[in-house]
Amino acid sequence: MGNTEETDLLKAKDEIKDILKQNASKRAMIPYSDLVANLQSMRLEAHDTRLFRLLGDISVEENEEGRGMLSVIVVHKHGDVQPGPGFFELAKQLGRDTSDILQCWVDELKKVHYYWSTLEK
Repeated sequence: MGNTEETDLLKAKDEIKDILKQNASKRAMIPYSDLVANLQSMRLEAHDTRLFRLLGDISVEENEEGRGMLSVIVVHKHGDVQPGPGFFELAKQLGRDTSDILQCWVDELKKVHYYWSTLEK
């Protein structure tokens, strides 16, 4: 990966984190397709492995800060309207109980929504 792409990915990561924080503060969720459509810093597709890597990095960093896995709010637009399988794999790596993925998702979603919606504006 060249330096230019790495720089673009870092910009995209910051932008994605801002979009996620804005949505979390409104106790909202955002489909993968809407997230990439709102991204200005670089073009990514909803199923781009670079997007998944960025979302994972963001969740690891946010989790380390005690704010939960911020990417929990990024969901499929149709079907189960939940995060993709990569989210649950990461959740398990971070010590979450994933034996009931619906419960895991709801618990994490509540934590993230609570944190970002109760911040002083």
